[in-house]
Amino acid sequence: MTDTFLLVGFGNPGREYKDTRHNIGFMFIDRVAVALNARGMKLQSKAIVMSALYEERKVILAKPQTYMNLSGQSVQGLLHFYKLPPENLLVAHDDLDLPFGTLRIRPAGGPGGQRGMASTIEQLGTKEFPRLRLGIGRPPGRMDPKDYVLQEFSRDDLKLLPEILDRAAEAALEFVIKGLNAAMNKYNGNLTNP
Repeated sequence: MTDTFLLVGFGNPGREYKDTRHNIGFMFIDRVAVALNARGMKLQSKAIVMSALYEERKVILAKPQTYMNLSGQSVQGLLHFYKLPPENLLVAHDDLDLPFGTLRIRPAGGPGGQRGMASTIEQLGTKEFPRLRLGIGRPPGRMDPKDYVLQEFSRDDLKLLPEILDRAAEAALEFVIKGLNAAMNKYNGNLTNP
């Protein structure tokens, strides 16, 4: 039987949010979809879903369309539909507490102020599921974090973003093939200052 993994990236639907920091999870899913030549885009459990085979494993890619704060509805629905244990899930999301360019893969943890994660923990009834935190850095000065996450990336950040997303996609595929510990050991760190 083929092992199945669910990779979920958080973001907000709609053109006005497309290139914002909060949507780095969606950008990550798009990068993995291209790498795997994913097919069969459909709407399922309030998410845009595609799938691909990678080294004899089925990889389901999902971008919840509920808006960030309700993302857990999609995650829970998809896990239930595909009958997957939480350890076969990897949730990717933006993280204000990590410097831009930092990837942090963890086996579990709290929401850390990230509302999509809070929703997912609430819906799943557990904090015990893998996540890929994508650092976007802190807002400058006294800028409200809500305003910061909904801004587009700076010109300098945009230059590094493709490399960061490539590294995040590689980390996710390492997780699928070799497991969480291998992915953490190889990919946790900062791309701009490893």
